[in-house]
Amino acid sequence: MYAIIASGGKQEKVAKGQQVQVELLGVATGSEVSFTPVMLVDGENVLATPAQLAKASVKGKVLGEVADKKIDGFMYKRRTNQRRRFGHRQRYSLVEITSIAKG
Repeated sequence: MYAIIASGGKQEKVAKGQQVQVELLGVATGSEVSFTPVMLVDGENVLATPAQLAKASVKGKVLGEVADKKIDGFMYKRRTNQRRRFGHRQRYSLVEITSIAKG
């Protein structure tokens, strides 16, 4: 069984026991979170309508925060001595999916 959840404007395919990086949730490490399933697949059945998904739930446990690899950027305008270097490291919440229920 797997589900497709929506978090942070993105959709992610998850299964029970899987660890997923989602947008920063702002909750404490070890706390329980619930996600809104967009679609739920149970072997041969696909639940995708709002009426079918009303009772469905996906729960996970926050394991902590992780940071993605660093992105180095450089902006340059020729003949004007304009240069700018910057870096960015996106932070994510690491979540382990504990249960997927049809309801």
